[in-house]
Amino acid sequence: MSASCCAASCAPPCGRRRGPAVSTERLELAANVPLTAPGAELRTYLRDIESAGADMLWVPEAYGRDAATVLGYCAALTGMRLASGVMNVFSRSPALLAQTAAALDELTGGRFELGLGASGPQVVEGWHGTPFDRPLRRTREVVEMCRMIWRREHLRYAGETVSAPLDGSTGAGLGKALKLMTRPPRPDIPVWLAGMGPRNVRLAAEIAHGWLPSLYIPERAARIWGTCLDEGRAVRDAGLPPLRICAGAAVEVTGGGAAAATAARDKARPALAHYIGGMGASTANYYNDLVRRYGFAADADLVQRLYLAGRRTEAAAALSEELVEALTLCGPPSYVRDRLAAYREAGVTVFRVNVNAGCDAVRAVERLRDLTA
Repeated sequence: MSASCCAASCAPPCGRRRGPAVSTERLELAANVPLTAPGAELRTYLRDIESAGADMLWVPEAYGRDAATVLGYCAALTGMRLASGVMNVFSRSPALLAQTAAALDELTGGRFELGLGASGPQVVEGWHGTPFDRPLRRTREVVEMCRMIWRREHLRYAGETVSAPLDGSTGAGLGKALKLMTRPPRPDIPVWLAGMGPRNVRLAAEIAHGWLPSLYIPERAARIWGTCLDEGRAVRDAGLPPLRICAGAAVEVTGGGAAAATAARDKARPALAHYIGGMGASTANYYNDLVRRYGFAADADLVQRLYLAGRRTEAAAALSEELVEALTLCGPPSYVRDRLAAYREAGVTVFRVNVNAGCDAVRAVERLRDLTA
């Protein structure tokens, strides 16, 4: 990696800290499920990614296939751990999220992990028709309700954003405090929280089993999120295990020198431009905000302007080589091995290969498995 990618950029909103202690456990490998792969192609992918050595599979959800259906399909065809990556906390009731997770965990023999996130107003309000209101508070209350349900307590919860049963002022007043009919194999199904903003990351470190960041640059992570993570861990429930972190990128282990590495990285440009330039409104794009915090304000401005003007190919080409290199893991074996060490140094416990960013995930997992053996 170029030295410039590792250099300090902007002052972080969360302060400075040392990097976390590096775990001595093996770095786990994960991959995500292609968003739109046809059924036959998805079956082949599931078979091949498991054979390649993936430990964990993340099933995303946007406004195509719902994650729960795809998770059930994957559960029947694989023995890997499965996670929603992610379900948003607005489009389903807390009880439905909890019973979906409980059913998946039961039917997979304890292989399911619940990934949650707030999403954003374009999807929550535009697709689901639900107000995007107080996302941080709602996330906390949804997790609390889910855990009550998994413990098979009678559901009596009066929160600021969600409540059950409803009283006469907000409903008919006839609701009953019910408890889950089935018995989950685990009363505390692992919960992952996605987030990039300081308060979201702090919340994940406080209440979740794992944190799921996006567009992760390990060499800059401590400056951006270090204090947020420390503050969350300081008030973390002692009953929770150490926080796990799952981060990743498009991956290709190359030969042939610098030109081959550049060509591999360039495959990720369209996906990166989509996130940085077009994911959300011009005033509410969390990925664009993160790139600015990393110190790439010029990239953020130019790519967003081009992308929102419909000039998507130009937007992808406008991404600086430095940013594309930092947000991908493409290069010869020695380079990839060194950057995997940087992920470990940043506290990452699960590395996720991003199949939706233009890489061959099966081949990538095979090569990463060899490099981490």
